[in-house]
Amino acid sequence: MSQQKLVLVVDDDESMRSAIQTLLDETGFPNATYGSAEELLADGRVGEAFCLISDFKLPSMSALDLLSELRRQGNPLPTIVITGHDAPGVGAEAALRGAVAYLLKPFSGRTLLTALEKLQGSSSGENIKQIQ
Repeated sequence: MSQQKLVLVVDDDESMRSAIQTLLDETGFPNATYGSAEELLADGRVGEAFCLISDFKLPSMSALDLLSELRRQGNPLPTIVITGHDAPGVGAEAALRGAVAYLLKPFSGRTLLTALEKLQGSSSGENIKQIQ
């Protein structure tokens, strides 16, 4: 794969974070992983990133809160929200706050890679449909 920009991953579930990191490593996406939104915000690497993959339900700040905070800071990163706790309206709210994809757990590695590939090919930042 040619020079890829950084993919940031936030998930409080260490096994999920590790699985995503392994997938990204194996497919040539440089990445950095975090156990919380606060860790990501404190790290300061958002400006280097191509996109963010974030679990919806995090310990003290949800993915939606994180999206809002990134926008407030002037860093509206394209974000793929992943969740095992789907509820009516959450996907739509994520899209309103700037999420480009909303993936329901469990999802395949291929599904996540498809979302990343579509995001790479989208120069306008148009939303990717919910993938299940």
